[in-house]
Amino acid sequence: MIDRSRGSPTLRKFFIDEFDGTLVTDFWGAYNAVTGTAAQKCLAHLLRELKHTEKYKSPGDHWPQFRKTLKRLIRDAIRLRQSHGEVSAETYASRRDRLHSRLDQLIAAEWEDKHGRRLVKRLKRHRRELLTFLDQLDVPFDNNHAEREIRPAIIMRKNSFGNRSERGVETQQVLMTVLRTLKQRGHQPLETLLSALATCLQTGQLPPLPQNLTPDE
Repeated sequence: MIDRSRGSPTLRKFFIDEFDGTLVTDFWGAYNAVTGTAAQKCLAHLLRELKHTEKYKSPGDHWPQFRKTLKRLIRDAIRLRQSHGEVSAETYASRRDRLHSRLDQLIAAEWEDKHGRRLVKRLKRHRRELLTFLDQLDVPFDNNHAEREIRPAIIMRKNSFGNRSERGVETQQVLMTVLRTLKQRGHQPLETLLSALATCLQTGQLPPLPQNLTPDE
């Protein structure tokens, strides 16, 4: 979907029906408009925020302790997820529960650094969306995949100097949706489109989108 706005009204237009998956996003506030679904916030963005604050915002003397505590918690959570299948279910569950307790303690603590308090507000707001990936093993801890998938469309619009009309917007939305869907389903997009057009010329109707070829979907 291409829109002038990145705000919540745009997301409400995109998610016409209730989304029943797990939405993996950064912390952009507009995503809060998508309700009634599980979510995972991008921990890579959170780690980058720690680095950005350290480098550009001149935190106080109490910042290092907060940064160290949160960074260690995030990295321990990622390592635990990577260890799934290598440790017993009981061990995994115990370590997961311990991480939840550590997160609650971090949020409840009285941090003196103003940037620590700022990030604690964010953690508190998204508490239920930070460690979802520990229970849903098909959910990543970052949104890198989504950003990589949308990148080709962004590059195309940049190289073509954007869309010059509403019809151009609609056309590109449809074409990119079809192309990316075909690729995600394991098909060669151009070959599939040429075959579909040949079928349309012969029968007068476009064939439906082909089924998944990828083994894990």
